[in-house]
Amino acid sequence: MSVRELFDLTGHVALVTGGSRGLGLQIAEGLGEMGARVALAARKRDELDGACAHLKKLGIESLALPCDMSNPAAIPAMVEEAAARLGPIDILVNNAGTTWGADMLDHPLEAWKKVMDLNLTAMFVTSQEVGRRSMVPRRRGRIVNIASVLGLVGGGEPGRPGTIGYNTSKGGVVSFTRALAAEWARHGITVNAIAPGFFPTKMTQGLLEMMGDKVASKAPLNRVGGPEDLKGTAVLLASDASAFITGQVIAVDGGYTAI
Repeated sequence: MSVRELFDLTGHVALVTGGSRGLGLQIAEGLGEMGARVALAARKRDELDGACAHLKKLGIESLALPCDMSNPAAIPAMVEEAAARLGPIDILVNNAGTTWGADMLDHPLEAWKKVMDLNLTAMFVTSQEVGRRSMVPRRRGRIVNIASVLGLVGGGEPGRPGTIGYNTSKGGVVSFTRALAAEWARHGITVNAIAPGFFPTKMTQGLLEMMGDKVASKAPLNRVGGPEDLKGTAVLLASDASAFITGQVIAVDGGYTAI
């Protein structure tokens, strides 16, 4: 098989949670550009419609799936609809997430639960549902979880709000990825994670305003992530080019975790 064929996603169906904007939409673009049909799950219908319109202009077939990912009971119906309308899911990108800026002593318990529900529980339930309905019975699939460099390092820096809930949840994503990769390898399913560094998104806007150029200077490449920087890694892990890669975490961070 040629390298071009290894990366080709024509005929594949991808489900991207949190896919209406930011990193999720960037990943959806990459998968769609390689031929996948893409289902986008997110809470806000207007943002989903805008994302699908954007993808349509690029020639990418997509499906909007409004779903409150923080509500585990809402996820099975969303997964069922994605499979019913586009076909069995070959690729799952668990991207939906949130954060909360607070130091340990001031971190509200409800905020902790909110972060864990969306960043970890939703990932667990979505993977379980996709596995049951599409991947395990067909003995194939690619799962890509979006972690963070803050799940790999402590992240405590002067002048930066504490994010202990977020960091802990993303460390959990790393462990979840490795555990599921080991368990589902027998089904022909690979499970890997991407750990982005700093990317300008709606979620990180406040930090960028607070720290300015200091954010970019934290990485040896001296810049933040751009609109194309996750696409290649996501396509690699979603395609047959990564058939012998599982349980791995790839940092896309401009070298932040290398120092």
